[in-house]
Amino acid sequence: MSVPNTTPAGETYDQNVNTLATLQDQLVDMAEGFIRALPNIAIAVVILVITWIVARLAVRGVSRAIGNTEMRPSLQNLIDTVVKLGIWIVGLMIALIVVMPGMTPASLIAGLGIGAVAIGFAFQDIFENFLAGVLIMLREKMRIGDVIECEAIKGKVEHITLRETHVRKLSGELTIVPNSMIFKNPVEILTDENLRRHEVVAGVSYDTDLDHAAEVIRKAVEDVEGIEMDKGVDIFATTFNSSSVDFLVRWHAGSTPRDGWASKDKVVRAIKRGLDEAGIEIPFPYVTHTFKERVPLGREPGESAAG
Repeated sequence: MSVPNTTPAGETYDQNVNTLATLQDQLVDMAEGFIRALPNIAIAVVILVITWIVARLAVRGVSRAIGNTEMRPSLQNLIDTVVKLGIWIVGLMIALIVVMPGMTPASLIAGLGIGAVAIGFAFQDIFENFLAGVLIMLREKMRIGDVIECEAIKGKVEHITLRETHVRKLSGELTIVPNSMIFKNPVEILTDENLRRHEVVAGVSYDTDLDHAAEVIRKAVEDVEGIEMDKGVDIFATTFNSSSVDFLVRWHAGSTPRDGWASKDKVVRAIKRGLDEAGIEIPFPYVTHTFKERVPLGREPGESAAG
């Protein structure tokens, strides 16, 4: 047996009216609170504008002060970023305190500390790259303009920020590399020194006097323009190849990739020219055919082997 609903319709109506009235009062209170806070919000906006102006002027002044020094460009960028970041943090804290007068600097710092833990977990990769960027800028190696190779990325460092490094590949493409990748992996700096060792392999035939061939190659390389003679030229007979005895030729020239290619081009041309003038053969692979049965020569068409 069902129990009839004894709640009067008027009571339900009154409850709905009370709920709407409560919501209306809350909205009115929020609107009044926003209106009361408008002066503080306006002051906070002015503070942010002043912060932006001060940050720009401070960075410009710092850049001018350290611009005439021998400080590395990457370290200059780090100082500019730290100055700008510090000014903005102070400006934002002042603006928040103005908007919310009940908030004290101590409570704001405490709140930032709790929030920093949560943000740190959420943006772990970003902060990892940020810290790696700071450490990369602080260390002396890998300057802007260096040619580096890291994890199959080879090119010229164009810009270093707190989060990423811009590397221009030798073929012209720009690669954006996260700083954590550069910091955690081995980086080969090809232009750390002005000179770099280059090498090429030259082969001569087996019937060649190797001492004479080595002297011919040495003289040819030493006459090449751009070779650093203070480092000397190394020539080593290294391999009995299938059709040649191979010499490893090493010398020092400019460290940039273009210097290396240009130097190798001149050296290869000089070695080829010197060996040709000396009558020394640069052999190509020979193929020897061995036949188990006698192969008659000059057989006429249709003539049998026995004939």
